[in-house]
Amino acid sequence: MIWYKRLLWLATALTLIVVVLGAYVRLSDAGLGCPDWPGCYGELIPTGIEDGDQRGDDYPTRPVVETGKAWKEMIHRYVATTLGFCIVLIALLAWRNRHEPGQPVVLPAVTLGVVIFQGLLGMWTVTLLLKPVIVMGHLLGGLTTLGLLFWLLLDDARREKFAGVASKLAWPAAVALVVLVIQIALGGWTSSNYAIWGCPEVPTCNGQWWPENADFNEGFIMWRGIGIDYEFGVLEAPARVAIAFVHRLGAITTTLVLLAVTTFYWRRHPHNTPLRTACAAIWAALAMQVTIGISIFLVDGHLPVAAAHNGVAAVLLLTVINLNHLAARAR
Repeated sequence: MIWYKRLLWLATALTLIVVVLGAYVRLSDAGLGCPDWPGCYGELIPTGIEDGDQRGDDYPTRPVVETGKAWKEMIHRYVATTLGFCIVLIALLAWRNRHEPGQPVVLPAVTLGVVIFQGLLGMWTVTLLLKPVIVMGHLLGGLTTLGLLFWLLLDDARREKFAGVASKLAWPAAVALVVLVIQIALGGWTSSNYAIWGCPEVPTCNGQWWPENADFNEGFIMWRGIGIDYEFGVLEAPARVAIAFVHRLGAITTTLVLLAVTTFYWRRHPHNTPLRTACAAIWAALAMQVTIGISIFLVDGHLPVAAAHNGVAAVLLLTVINLNHLAARAR
């Protein structure tokens, strides 16, 4: 099982890289740097394209080549393809080792299914011209892949220690995970609709604690039809204000829920060192995430900070998954 374990570690690391790269590509407006899929202007390696090339007849949605954006998108695809290959090997090794004690088979197969669907979402992201609900789904698919791989790692590391142990007090951790996933989805919706600057300052939104011009109905229409180019967004200012404001409310709610849940476990299990360490890890990741989220509005060159915001969100997700894994087995 040594190669199975090694591939789990590699795939988990690659997934985290893919999530951060995907955020960077999206935030640098390179999501349509390649207007086709899986290649880029008809080439798997975009060495034959030059900046400023006119390709209007074959690619009317992106008639002028921008090589910088094309390479960003293709590097993201290369890493994602490598990850997909690793997960195929993990699923095959899990099936081959299925008779060994403790070897999971179903979860690796589910992870492979998620990755296949994730590939389809990646294709639809391009072919449907950055439709927000697809972009948000693509983000959630990547984080789902990360969570499944991390759960497999935790199962492997704690297999003997927690065998047959179950807890009746796992539900608060599950609630925390659900709330965090909803907030991550809101973040994806905010980013894919280019609504981050709907509230351009903190702590107020356009100088108000509750923005009067927010259009919540328009801001949360999930489907607007086919053929619309969503690059740079299609919403008017009031809808973007509503999205940004709801994301901000979600951040406050998520912070309070995570603090309440971790305090619950910290106080209830004074002698459970792993569980307390998991709570401390959540506090550290949460503090970093809140700091980065505020910093986006306070520093120049917000692109690296915004990409880091996505990366730390993934790390925060892993810490909450770790809490769930321990809470499900805590006595």
